[in-house]
Amino acid sequence: MVAHAFADLSLASLYDRLNPWGPGDDFYLGLLREAGSVLDIGCGSGRLLRQARSEGHRGRLMGLDPAAAMLVQARRDRPDIEWVLGDVRVRRWRAEFDLVVMTGHAFQELLTDEEVRVCLRAVRAALRDGGRFVFETRNPDARPWERWTPDRVLHTAAADGTPVRVWHEVEGDGPRGDRVYYTETYAAPHWPAPRVSHGVVRFLDAGTLEDFLAEAGLTVTEQYGDWSRGPLSATAPEIITVARRG
Repeated sequence: MVAHAFADLSLASLYDRLNPWGPGDDFYLGLLREAGSVLDIGCGSGRLLRQARSEGHRGRLMGLDPAAAMLVQARRDRPDIEWVLGDVRVRRWRAEFDLVVMTGHAFQELLTDEEVRVCLRAVRAALRDGGRFVFETRNPDARPWERWTPDRVLHTAAADGTPVRVWHEVEGDGPRGDRVYYTETYAAPHWPAPRVSHGVVRFLDAGTLEDFLAEAGLTVTEQYGDWSRGPLSATAPEIITVARRG
């Protein structure tokens, strides 16, 4: 049993294969190109920052993640980026960044109001005046958890070529309040047993997100429903939020 999939080094190495570069990465990369200094909270394998640096970004880039196994992936070829193990509480932030991002639905892993508030206070402290915080959450109105079923299998391969199958399944009958509990199962030939990770994500609507941001001193300037900057609607898959420290 794995408490969190990407705390396991062998599974962390699969992250980028399971989540190939897509429109969301292009969206964030465009923002990074315009920013002199960037903090990526929950940076995972660090591919967004690594791509920005490989393109010639000359400013300060920092990736923060609580999973040591993910930072192993991030550090492997980019010592010219600051990689920090932990969450936003690891240091005192002093208006150091033009842009803070949380990608990969990392914001949804903040499960309590206090966790949200701690994170947003740190984000505001980390931003310079006029700096932006950009993140995305899955739109609860679109009910994405209904598609997290065992018949929707992802196929990838480990570094040694071993084929790996991955699927998700919601625990229980569905959401419990604004939280969804789920399992993520990894299976491969010759493994003694599948590896199962248990996860929880929180779904907040656009209005609630805006209230939390305002409380922290951040003003929402834009919200989109998809990576093409389409409008937010009941069927839009994402709530992509841009907030500014003003």
